[in-house]
Amino acid sequence: MPSYIAAEAETTPLPKITVPPPAPATNSGKSLGDLPMRVVYRAVAVAAGVGILGASVAFAVLGRGTPAPAAVRAPAAQGVTQQAAVASGAAIGTATGAVATPGLSPLPSASSLSAGPQTSVSPEPSSGPVDTAMAAALHDPRVPTLPANERKLRRLHGHPAHIRGLVKDRRSGVALPRFTKSWTLAKASPFASRQVLPKVKGMSYRGLLVSCPVPIPQQETLRDTAFLAARWTLNHHPSGATITWTASQPMKAGKRKGWLLGYTVHYTVKGKKRTSAAALALVDVPDRKPAVVFVTIPDSQKKRWRDINAVMSSVKAL
Repeated sequence: MPSYIAAEAETTPLPKITVPPPAPATNSGKSLGDLPMRVVYRAVAVAAGVGILGASVAFAVLGRGTPAPAAVRAPAAQGVTQQAAVASGAAIGTATGAVATPGLSPLPSASSLSAGPQTSVSPEPSSGPVDTAMAAALHDPRVPTLPANERKLRRLHGHPAHIRGLVKDRRSGVALPRFTKSWTLAKASPFASRQVLPKVKGMSYRGLLVSCPVPIPQQETLRDTAFLAARWTLNHHPSGATITWTASQPMKAGKRKGWLLGYTVHYTVKGKKRTSAAALALVDVPDRKPAVVFVTIPDSQKKRWRDINAVMSSVKAL
C-alpha cells in the first residue's frame, strides 16, 4: 500500500487524563504555620496563665511568709494581655535578664527564693512599764538622790512649842501633835489637816504643817515613796527651790513602819537667798495608801525649827 494512504488511515485515540479533586481538609496534618493567629495568641495566653500560677505556688512554698510579689498581686482587671506580656517577658528574661513591665514588678529569681524570706528586724518591746514618776524624779536637778547610808534627823535650833493633844487625821490614818499659841488650825483643803504659823511681814511664806494620803504614785518601798513625796513638797515652796538632804532613816509610827526624810530647801526671794528647814514622815497605813506628814519652816521663823523634831517624834498611825 502506498505510504500516503497509510498516513491517512484512522488511528486509535489517546486516553484522557483527569486530575482528581483535592482531599477534604483535616486537622491531623496541620503545621504551626497553617494555624490562624488568634489561635496562637490564645495558646500563648493560656501558657502564660499556667506559668504565673506555677510561679505563685513555688514562691508561696519557698518563701513562707515573704510578701507576694507585685506581679502575683496584680488585679485581674489588668487582663490576660498583661499576663501574657509577663510570661513572654519571663521567657525572654531567662536568657537576657529581668524584663520590666509597666505596672508590674518582675517575678523573683530562683536565687532570691532559695535565699529564704527577707524580713526586717523591729526593735524588741520594752521589758515592762516604766515608772515615769520615779524616772522624772531621778532626772530632776532640784532633787539629789538619797544618801546611800541612813542619816538621823539632828536636833534643830530653837525651843519646841507647847503641845495640846493630837490632831487625828482619820482620812489619812495618822495622828500628829496639836500645837498651841504660835500654831493655829487652818482650812485643811486640799490636805486632810493643816496648821500654820503667823505671817511674817514682807514674806509670802510661813511655817506649814500638814497631813494627807500620799499624793504621788506609791513605789515598792517606803523609802522610794518618801523620796517622791519630798519632791512633791517643792510645790509648796518658792519657784526654783532645790533640796539638800539632812536625814534619811526608818521610823516607827506607833506599831506601823515608816520612813523619815529631813532636808533643807534653798530658794531666792526678792533677789535674796533664803532657806527653809523641812521634814517628811511617810507612814504605812493598813488597807490604804501611806500617809504623809510634812512640815516646813522658813528661816524667817527659825525659832520654831525645833517643832520639826517634835512633829517627827510624835507621829503615830491610828
